[in-house]
Amino acid sequence: MKLFYPAKITYIKEDKSYLVEFPDLPGCLTEGNDIEDAKQNAKDALTGYLASIFERNFKIPGPSKPKVKNIFMIEPEPEVSLPIILRKLREKRNLTQGDIAKVLGISYQAYQRLEKPGKSNPTLKTLERLAKVFNKDLRLEFT
Repeated sequence: MKLFYPAKITYIKEDKSYLVEFPDLPGCLTEGNDIEDAKQNAKDALTGYLASIFERNFKIPGPSKPKVKNIFMIEPEPEVSLPIILRKLREKRNLTQGDIAKVLGISYQAYQRLEKPGKSNPTLKTLERLAKVFNKDLRLEFT
């Protein structure tokens, strides 16, 4: 399961830069000197934005499907996307963090860290066990 958000990237002649806007995330904006710079800055902005709203327990909007031109799908850094994905999977099954910790055979606090952006650093073995709990396949991809 991956987490991507559409970003609209527009060239602004007056500034000679590229403006990046996330239609699903009000106020999440950045820019770049060229398209590649704009895409990297978009990843950084998206990661920071999602971490901020996640840590404040605000509802994280789901990504929409792109409907306009100049859209690039941007993925946040894994230290933010994994906790968001885990929480969504857990809540979809109406389970508590304690429920998952018990099934994994780890402490409640250890599981809490897995759902905390910047603190989630699971081992491969833990990822494999999480995949089984949520009935998902674990795939490692190198792009």
